[in-house]
Amino acid sequence: MKEVCEQRFRFVVVGVFVVFLFSVLIVQYFRIQVIEHDKWAKVAKAQHQTTVKEPFRRGVFYSNTSINETHIEKPQAYALDILKFHLLIDPSLIPESHKKEMADQISKLLSVDEIYPHFTKKSRSRRIATFLSSEEKERVYQWWKTYYREKKIAKNALYFVKDYQRSYPFGKLLGQLLHTVRDDRDIETNQSIPTGGLETFFHDFLVGKEGKRTILRSPRYELDMDTVQTPPEHGADIYLTINHVIQAIAEEELAKGVQRVNGHSGWAVMMDPYSGEIYAMAQYPSFDPTEYRTYYNDPEMIEHSRNKPTTDAFEPGSTMKAITMSIAMMANDELLKQGRKPIFSPQEMMSCSNCYFKGRTQPLKDVRVHKYMNMYMAFQKSGNVYPARLVEKIIDELGPHWYREKLVEVFGLGQKSGVEIPYENVGMVPIPGKTYASGVLQWSGPTPYSLSIGYNVMVNSVQLVRAFAVFANGGYLVKPTILKKIVRDGEIVFDNSDRAKYFQRVMDESIAQEILTGMKFTTKQGGSSAKADIPGFSEAGKSGTSEKIKAGKYLKSVHFSSFIGIAPASKPRFVLYVGVDEPMKVYVPGFGTTHWGGNCAAPIFREIAKRSLSYLGEVPDDPYGHPKGDPRYDPDKADWVKEAKELIETYNQWNN
Repeated sequence: MKEVCEQRFRFVVVGVFVVFLFSVLIVQYFRIQVIEHDKWAKVAKAQHQTTVKEPFRRGVFYSNTSINETHIEKPQAYALDILKFHLLIDPSLIPESHKKEMADQISKLLSVDEIYPHFTKKSRSRRIATFLSSEEKERVYQWWKTYYREKKIAKNALYFVKDYQRSYPFGKLLGQLLHTVRDDRDIETNQSIPTGGLETFFHDFLVGKEGKRTILRSPRYELDMDTVQTPPEHGADIYLTINHVIQAIAEEELAKGVQRVNGHSGWAVMMDPYSGEIYAMAQYPSFDPTEYRTYYNDPEMIEHSRNKPTTDAFEPGSTMKAITMSIAMMANDELLKQGRKPIFSPQEMMSCSNCYFKGRTQPLKDVRVHKYMNMYMAFQKSGNVYPARLVEKIIDELGPHWYREKLVEVFGLGQKSGVEIPYENVGMVPIPGKTYASGVLQWSGPTPYSLSIGYNVMVNSVQLVRAFAVFANGGYLVKPTILKKIVRDGEIVFDNSDRAKYFQRVMDESIAQEILTGMKFTTKQGGSSAKADIPGFSEAGKSGTSEKIKAGKYLKSVHFSSFIGIAPASKPRFVLYVGVDEPMKVYVPGFGTTHWGGNCAAPIFREIAKRSLSYLGEVPDDPYGHPKGDPRYDPDKADWVKEAKELIETYNQWNN
């Protein structure tokens, strides 16, 4: 009986213990499955999946393909992100016996070296090749699809991750203005890092937001490899005013022109004088965004990475004379309002034989002596003494502050143009009474005479184009722009079409037209820039040739030469500026001395303008204005040929 009781007791104890163990198991199961479900689910998922960032597409820069309503083209991208792939492996899923063979085969397929060390790392994710094209990805995948089945390796031991890479369909076109993004990215945000240009200016619009993608992996089972948890948000697209065809024309003709005179560099800017839209901003030598490291690591090449039309200020030389003469005409109006006598008449004979001016120790000379000139002759011959005499009269009657005020408020000199390009050089217009850091007065006795012919003043090319647009559009100061609109996900987030609010009338239309008329003499026979004459079209413009300062001295053999013109003159479509830095100074029989702006920059203007007007579909407004020998040439009907000839005859009568 006692033994039976002991057996029953042991049975009960065992039973209770079994029940206890089962209860503990149930409790543990409940804790794992219910209470700590999220924790262990995360651990389980970590063994079979990884979460990668789903890249976003940086915004696209688009060309202005609607520049002419008669031939709207399909969208053309200057810079965009294209889909690429990174190749990754999970070394823990690859048997040791196959690692070397896999590394060798992938190296052969992709023509890359030194990837085997990645296979030896203790890691679940190793990137072994970057930015593969779709073709390269497919080549590796087709090999892998056969290989992993034959060797019985986990399919997900090798996988691809999407990414985007900046691409330039037009190559170097618009390189300095666009710039690029660095190869490496911000470690924390994975955002591209711009190197300058429009990539920097519009960076906040171009950036997007990363999404998330889950990649599942298993040694035995083929699981879904691509599951998007959070879709990426792509960057906004920037639509520029610059047209890719006109930009290509400008870059091609600029390169030929600078090379022809063995210049150091050159640039060109074309702008619609009514809207302020910039159609082209060319530069030579060019900048290749894909090779930006080469430029930054070479002291001689780095200067060609900056956008010189806005970053470089220079003394404009004789192009300033058009501004000077317009201010003299504005001074006439101001004096008449005050009941006083005007300082001059554009048609009157003015003595120019006296080259001495108050405050100057040296005479202000012309290239050749002109005894008498009027305003139109001064344009035609690019006289120096004549505009200086006008400014002398302005200072005597209205004072230096009035003169400077017109340079700044009417033409926007010494102020940023407002164009959407970073690092714009504001230039410099001297201020009466103010001193430089050295203690020397900015404005001294001879300053206004130097200003009258484009010295002692610094401007950038966009500022000068803006200033000459005042003559082309009838007296309005416009705001230059390279932006048409910004679009994100199909919606316009910024529309730049309403531009009239930025414009202000700064000059009477009659004065603007008179200066435009004067500049027409420059490009015809007897003019200093006859090589700017566009066959079949009317034009007006002014050349400039300024000596450069090096080591604190003006050098007679080193120049900055330019031409700025308006075409067609009868109904302007654009203002075009061309600058050539340091052209060689050589006399060529039948051509002239190469360094003059009328000889080196004016022909570039002609070729860019001629091809651009044709592309724009402009109807020739001077059908008889062709070179001699052309059957279409008729001097009796050609624009401004008769007027130019008559002016030459009058000049000869006055000066013989």
